[in-house]
Amino acid sequence: MVQQWRDQGNKVVLTNGCFDMLHVGHVRYLHAAKELGGKVLVAVNSDASTRALKGTGRPRVPDHERAEILAALTDVDAVIVFDSLDVRDIIRLIHPDIHAKGTDYTAESVPERDVVMACGGQVVIVGDPKDHSTTEILKRGEWQRS
Repeated sequence: MVQQWRDQGNKVVLTNGCFDMLHVGHVRYLHAAKELGGKVLVAVNSDASTRALKGTGRPRVPDHERAEILAALTDVDAVIVFDSLDVRDIIRLIHPDIHAKGTDYTAESVPERDVVMACGGQVVIVGDPKDHSTTEILKRGEWQRS
């Protein structure tokens, strides 16, 4: 798929995250990634890697459902679920032109920055300020576990 996109002259933009409970911050982040041009591939943390990153009780939404929801968004061209704690292996495999990360990072603090650069890509910070967070929403009790 990625090679087909390239053959058609498209840039490849990789984004990643848990996307446990989709909220407006996610939508704005993915829209900003799409505005970079090209095709957007979203790498979604699996249930196991989300639990390792976020702790007990997470994710609230299973990975296959998170992937399906993301795939339905017009700014997303493809979704992949991955098991590791970061996307270094995916970056090595697909060599994205751009690795888009949210505003909770700086271009220098993105954990996979070294691999992105080694693969000839660039890191770009996108989205609105990190005013929305599933973790914070859950702490406030806005979404109760059933």
